[in-house]
Amino acid sequence: MSTPAAGASTVLSVNVGLPKDVRWQDRTVHTGVWKRPVPGRVMARKLNLDGDGQGDTAGHGGEQRAVLVYQIESYRHWQQHFDRADLEYGSFGENLTVQGLADDEVCIGDRYHIGEAEFEVTQPRVTCYRVGLRLGEPELPALLVSHHRPGFYLRVVREGHLQAGDQIVKTRTGPGSLTVAETDALLYLPNRDLDKLRLATRIPALSPGWQQSFRDLLAARGPAEEPAPAWSGFRQLQVTDVIRESETVSALYLASPDGARLPTARAGQYLTLRMPDGASAGAVRNYSLSSAPLPDHYRISVKHEPHGTVSRYLTTDVEPGAMLDVAAPRGDFVVEDGDGSLVLVSAGIGLTPVLAMLHELARSRSTREIWWLHSARGPRQHPHAEEARALLRSLPQAREYVFYTAASRSELLRAGAHAGRLSKEELVAMAIPPEATAYICGPASFMAQISDALAAVGIDPARIRSELFGASPALRPGLVSRAERAPHQPAGPAGTGPMVTFVRSGLSIAAPARGSLLELAEACDVPARWSCRTGVCHNCVTTVLSGHFSYSPVPLEAPTEGKVLICCATAETDVVLDL
Repeated sequence: MSTPAAGASTVLSVNVGLPKDVRWQDRTVHTGVWKRPVPGRVMARKLNLDGDGQGDTAGHGGEQRAVLVYQIESYRHWQQHFDRADLEYGSFGENLTVQGLADDEVCIGDRYHIGEAEFEVTQPRVTCYRVGLRLGEPELPALLVSHHRPGFYLRVVREGHLQAGDQIVKTRTGPGSLTVAETDALLYLPNRDLDKLRLATRIPALSPGWQQSFRDLLAARGPAEEPAPAWSGFRQLQVTDVIRESETVSALYLASPDGARLPTARAGQYLTLRMPDGASAGAVRNYSLSSAPLPDHYRISVKHEPHGTVSRYLTTDVEPGAMLDVAAPRGDFVVEDGDGSLVLVSAGIGLTPVLAMLHELARSRSTREIWWLHSARGPRQHPHAEEARALLRSLPQAREYVFYTAASRSELLRAGAHAGRLSKEELVAMAIPPEATAYICGPASFMAQISDALAAVGIDPARIRSELFGASPALRPGLVSRAERAPHQPAGPAGTGPMVTFVRSGLSIAAPARGSLLELAEACDVPARWSCRTGVCHNCVTTVLSGHFSYSPVPLEAPTEGKVLICCATAETDVVLDL
């Protein structure tokens, strides 16, 4: 790679490349990060350059990220940092290798004339593990941010040809004068300037995804921020009562052994229970609070699963006086304050968190319009039915719709229930106002179906909230799909390190001597979310219920208390993760 003389901003190389499959850590990544210089003129179109493509269009490409720019000055920086002389144009996955246009000088919204085309700066490069994969430098995504050299994307304002050697002429300065480096730091680094955050949300050229991220950061600094857990790790609570609520569901009442007041929880949150010795060997499970939390007790309602050792213990073996290890109430599936209409939808044992919400609404004598929609097989599988009806009768603007999928005609009549499943047609008939907020809990397929149906009848998807009992869907950008497997013990010899428990996946594993918590989750097919794998993007942030860990590399910004970035964390003691 030759070194050009100093001068005006210039295109040094035009680089393109179509996606291909690359082997990485015993997996296959479909990626377009391998770019190569091309001679002659190349057409710049709305979505990319001719001959170019992206492997993961969810994170790369599109109209806002049509062309990626990287500077020769940053090449020289990394050549020195890594002591490498093998970097060629396109090595950083960029479409245009340029002289000039430094990240700390170019601003969001700046426009440039290059060849026949005109471009607008829309956002910094997305932090992604694939640039590190391309160069064999795994920590590069974090270094691009910490060294303030991310590069940036362009939107094609006017299509046209361009080629190496073209001069880059600035035609407009972006409003706000927020540089690419400043914008990148606002998203990924701590100690953010609030005025610049607000400014970023008002720059029209900034891509919608980054604008939303900045709005979320501003909102997180207000009263809606989730508070720290009421206590760290696990503490003992005593079972004070066990009541059978239906054929398959029992309610457990939990209190402090010394009679002390319990910390306040929010309706819709959940508790994490760890079984005592001899009861499922210390297994850990999450259970939603099923009533409004009171100072003297919490209540959970547990469904007896035919093959569930933990649920069998809690519903048939445990007796009043038993002691359970319990982690503090957690979760953000809670009703927001306001006076707008609410739709509380549940199926089966998914009733528990929305029932707690109903208790809270009744206790506050709410005058909000409330639609209570529940689906069960029949009355014998419908826990807390009379309790819910009594609460609904106390609310002046509440409506109840119950659906039984396997009930007799007489059972339907006695319960005032509808036969069959809740459907889009039924929702249309209910005339739910489109400005309502919906809270849904139940099996994943049920929540997906109802979310789609509510959106179809006019409710904004942003106002449709759901609570998933099991593991959340994985985010594995660029990985070629493979057959999904249920979480399992890892292959090979057992580890000798601390025990790592993945609560939602029902696994406890002795950690191996090396590797991050994310790598352990992947070895067990535990669904996990990640992108940069270096502690920058925070996609992998996970609630940690107990235990201590260390970081390598140290993240650029630590998560809030009670959270861990599993992509760069290793267990120092036994760790329990809500994953």
